[in-house]
Amino acid sequence: MNSPAVSARPALPEPEPKDTSTIPLLVRDLNVAYGRKVVVWDLDLTVPPGTTMAIVGPNGAGKSTLLKAALGIVPPASGRIEFFGQPFEAVRHRVAYVPQRESVDWDFPVSAWEVVAMGLYRQIGWFGRVRGEHRERALAALAKVGLSEFARRQISQLSGGQQQRVFLARALVQSADLFLMDEPFASVDAATERAIVAVLQELRSHGRTVVCVHHDLQTVPEYFEHVALINMRLVRQGPVDEVFTAENLRHTYGGKLSLLEDAVQAARRQQMV
Repeated sequence: MNSPAVSARPALPEPEPKDTSTIPLLVRDLNVAYGRKVVVWDLDLTVPPGTTMAIVGPNGAGKSTLLKAALGIVPPASGRIEFFGQPFEAVRHRVAYVPQRESVDWDFPVSAWEVVAMGLYRQIGWFGRVRGEHRERALAALAKVGLSEFARRQISQLSGGQQQRVFLARALVQSADLFLMDEPFASVDAATERAIVAVLQELRSHGRTVVCVHHDLQTVPEYFEHVALINMRLVRQGPVDEVFTAENLRHTYGGKLSLLEDAVQAARRQQMV
């Protein structure tokens, strides 16, 4: 496997503490390839606890692949991945994942509340019976995303935005410490966007950590505290007001993005609020 030609300047990894048990996600020297095509190259990432972090970069930069490799959905070629200082399998009950809506088979004959209850499979067991307490927790999670009235609706009968909120509720019901979300705002309606933002704020207020693959540069300063700029490898990461600059964005996108200045101006306006 040959190293790719990457235009973005690689960043030095964040200093690694001796005790990594408080770090929700630590990635070092990660390499991922699909066949002979390198998607992630020598990538380092440190996710600080209790923050909301956006993973930002051009199409094909490896953003979604990073999450999938961390979770073992796609196999990494090499590298070290830790969740709270341990392998994923040891602490998977502390991690919730919201996949891209397009990757889900929505024709499966199941209701919205039953999809949410699937997030409780560790308590219920694969062949256990869903009890009243599980159903109540699922309904409470649906209420948080504004879908109480659709609890019995078959998942295929919901709109795209409603389906996204159902999967968000499934993640919420797990009561995890780290939430990984892959493009949760992609192609959603205004009501769903407001619901997702409200959930992010609530999770942050309770000390949870949220990492989102995100594509809308102009909303990064409004929705997130930290940002990781990625183009196959890490370009820069840190607080939005320090890292989300025109220079760093140009290094990430190769200077080809017409909305760079608009995005930076949005960040400045958010800092003044």
